Amino acid sequence: MKSVAKSRPGIAGVVLLVVIIATMAVTGGSASAQTDPACGGGKVKFYRNPMGAPDTSPVPKKDAMNMAYIPVCEDETGDAAGTVKISLDKVQRLGVRSEEVRERPLARTVRAFATVQFDERRQSVVAPKFGGWIEKLLVNATGDTVTRGQPLFEVYSPELNVLQQEFMLSRGTQSGAEGRLRNLDYPESDLEKLRRGERPPRTIAVPAPTAGTVIEKTAVAGMRYQPGETLFRIVDTSVMWVLAEVYEQDLAFVKASDMAKVTVNAWPDRPFPGRVTFIYPSVDKESRTARLRIEVANPDGLLRADMAATVEIEAPIPGQWVAVPDSAVIDNGKRQIVLVERGEGRFEPRPVRLGVRVPGYVQVLEGLKPGERVVTSATFLIDAESNLRAALAAFTQGQPGGDGK
Repeated sequence: MKSVAKSRPGIAGVVLLVVIIATMAVTGGSASAQTDPACGGGKVKFYRNPMGAPDTSPVPKKDAMNMAYIPVCEDETGDAAGTVKISLDKVQRLGVRSEEVRERPLARTVRAFATVQFDERRQSVVAPKFGGWIEKLLVNATGDTVTRGQPLFEVYSPELNVLQQEFMLSRGTQSGAEGRLRNLDYPESDLEKLRRGERPPRTIAVPAPTAGTVIEKTAVAGMRYQPGETLFRIVDTSVMWVLAEVYEQDLAFVKASDMAKVTVNAWPDRPFPGRVTFIYPSVDKESRTARLRIEVANPDGLLRADMAATVEIEAPIPGQWVAVPDSAVIDNGKRQIVLVERGEGRFEPRPVRLGVRVPGYVQVLEGLKPGERVVTSATFLIDAESNLRAALAAFTQGQPGGDGK
């Protein structure tokens, strides 16, 4: 007997179920076929309380204050399944706020970690094509700044001395000495002296090929070096590269010529403006990131190679797009809905297909059109009532008085 008793619903549960089904039949069905001038001669679905109370009537009636119930026309209630009806008083208590759906320009901010590097195109090395001994070092410290043509060191080269003597002896005759001196990057100023018949110098000064900062120096006074040996590495730091690692899913929103804002830990309150100049053609297999090159002006030398940086790229999405505040979207991981305000305390849960998210807004690809109003606050409270209504509708399927037959 105990098992039988447990399987039966309580009396209170039966009564509640009957009341729910009866209420849904009254408010959700189309039992009334009366007409009313307020509906333009159309049919009235039911009459609602003029003060927003949840009670309705299938026939005209008045409330305790002798106020007539308001007809709800059938063409007004062509609502989607699951539409929630909330009293106007409760709407105010819930703090429901709504906003009109509009088309607007959208721009996504892509953020990425990055490192500062030298501009590869602004580097040069000093590697003489002739060997010799460094007799005097004129630039003798890493970090020194040099100008184009500034002498770096003076070298004694037996090879150059032989060619100088050959040039002097062959003046006025056909000789290959001048061509060979040019091929060895013999300074043009010294070559002009030889043409004038001046005595060949014992040593020559090797000039800096470009202006910049010495970042590497192997030259030492008195050392002997071989042809092609790198003695100095010089880089122009007036423009630096910032190499950013952008996630694969953000690549579609970034293109060359986009503006970027770069910040470094040393000066977090000072952003450096830059521009995306190149997107590398591969994606890292492990991190699933692609590398971007951003060129940043560095006239005061604050940016240094291997600094850690953070990059923000403003990536505008071409055109105008339907968008809603991100607070309007209810997302449970499987579906995304917004609550469309239908007036008179009615709210329709509307499935939507979303696009990109931008600060404060989310793009809506399907499900909404401009001019509709969506709820931007108290959405979860209304959605809870919507879910309850849907659950009750599913429960009554196939039951007497329900939607099923």
